[in-house]
Amino acid sequence: MDELDLERFRRLTLSCWYLTGPTASGKSRIGINLARRLDAEIISLDSMAIYREMDVGTAKMTPEDRGGIPHHMIDIVDPCDEYSLAQYVREAGNKIDEIQLRGKKVLFVGGTPLYLKGMLRGVFEGPPADFEFRAQLQKKMIGNPPEMLHKLLKKVDPVTAKRLHPNDTRRIVRALEVYEKSGKPISSFQKQFEAGTPASKCQVYVLQTPREVLYARINKRVDKMIYEGFLDEAKQLKERKVPISKTARQALGYKELFDYLDGKMKYGQAVDLIKQNTRNFAKHQETWFRSLSECRFTSSDKPEFEGIKDEIEDEETELTEPQLSEKSNNQ
Repeated sequence: MDELDLERFRRLTLSCWYLTGPTASGKSRIGINLARRLDAEIISLDSMAIYREMDVGTAKMTPEDRGGIPHHMIDIVDPCDEYSLAQYVREAGNKIDEIQLRGKKVLFVGGTPLYLKGMLRGVFEGPPADFEFRAQLQKKMIGNPPEMLHKLLKKVDPVTAKRLHPNDTRRIVRALEVYEKSGKPISSFQKQFEAGTPASKCQVYVLQTPREVLYARINKRVDKMIYEGFLDEAKQLKERKVPISKTARQALGYKELFDYLDGKMKYGQAVDLIKQNTRNFAKHQETWFRSLSECRFTSSDKPEFEGIKDEIEDEETELTEPQLSEKSNNQ
């Protein structure tokens, strides 16, 4: 994405609305009602909702729950496939054009901070992969410590080298590849994507929820997902003939259930760990949102959401304990 494309991209994406916030903050249901008010279609801003066969563990809304509002960027990739930020930004940008041509507004709903930043500021895709160059680097690595690549990067791009851990081989190789192909450090390209836009010029709303309420919702959500068959879903993914991708494995909860299925921990431990890791992720999301100048922090009772009820707190469930399989109860 060159500078001219970046200007057009920012004009395009800043014409959209964004509803984001930490996991379990009520985005999906509020988003449905906000889309009705705006006469908008929704583009998912969730890095795991793109995957098919990962429904329960990602708390994906069913088609029936979407209230007749068209949703995009959901169930577009098989779980065995890798999917990058650049792919998302490119495809979501195309969806914006399609939706606006229909005379509808665009509302992004979801909580993946990196996707949000990519849509607001663009992303540097860089030159295509040079597999011959990568093979040369692999040969150089033979008999040398892992830190060698990091030292090479430090010579040509000290800014990026300072940012990357010496063991982050994948990103180090990519940075060296960009320098080899372009003659410029990757950090020089990325600078143009760091400048933010004032919140007053954007429609980016971050839902705030009191910490104790948010954590209670997270715990309840995990119990509900377990009740609805999260373990069975994880088992089916694990038993696929083609393993799921590294990207898909990053989804909260799946790794813990995979470890349980491998006998590395007890079932109750896995569920408790999912809750803990989800709470930690919510804190991470909040930190990310605070770092973006485009964000306005709000709640569903603020004027811009007047009359839009947060239905999560009113949900009545009869769940007292998650349903455990016979095998799980014996652990």
